[in-house]
Amino acid sequence: MEGADSMTPALSVRDLYLRRGTREILRGVSFTADRGDVVVIMGPSGSGKTTILRAIAGLERHNGGEIAVEGGRAGMVFQFHCLFEHLSALDNICLAPVHAYRVRREDAMRRAHDLLTAFGVDHRATALPRELSGGEAQRVAIARALAVEPQVLLLDEPTASLDPERRTELGTLLTSLARDARTLVIATHDEEFARGCATKILRLVDGALV
Repeated sequence: MEGADSMTPALSVRDLYLRRGTREILRGVSFTADRGDVVVIMGPSGSGKTTILRAIAGLERHNGGEIAVEGGRAGMVFQFHCLFEHLSALDNICLAPVHAYRVRREDAMRRAHDLLTAFGVDHRATALPRELSGGEAQRVAIARALAVEPQVLLLDEPTASLDPERRTELGTLLTSLARDARTLVIATHDEEFARGCATKILRLVDGALV
């Protein structure tokens, strides 16, 4: 947010509650993240990690609490990438800017090529998702999330389909994004990965931070 108070966090989650039917998924979750932070949320399956990300991204309605995102926009990278199978890597990245934010296609394509180049996969611009390796698909998915220039980037289990070498490459990439003053929030089971890139680790058990 241009001209924002330097003391204002890039992301603020305060007293977040979320229920599905009678079941409480999140119970009073609160945390903040500043520009350049890499916040990792860890916890067992079913503890609510992904739900926190989806709530921040506006994909899931919460029942109580407040979420404030600098610039009002967060980008999300899903666990299984969720690239549209009938679209090329380039068209996947251009989709939201063109159709949701009315960016001129020429400008969206230029931004998409810049992102693919920055992530070392510009040579795969015309490839369909099924033609990409796991690491390439991961980078395209991150590029797609960044195409609308969010201040906050959310990643759900980003190392789930990566071998050790690709995990290291991903850690380097995410660290470089944080150095550019972007805020990252990552849900993962991967303790080694978390300790290698996190500035803050949060532990979630049964929907509450411990």
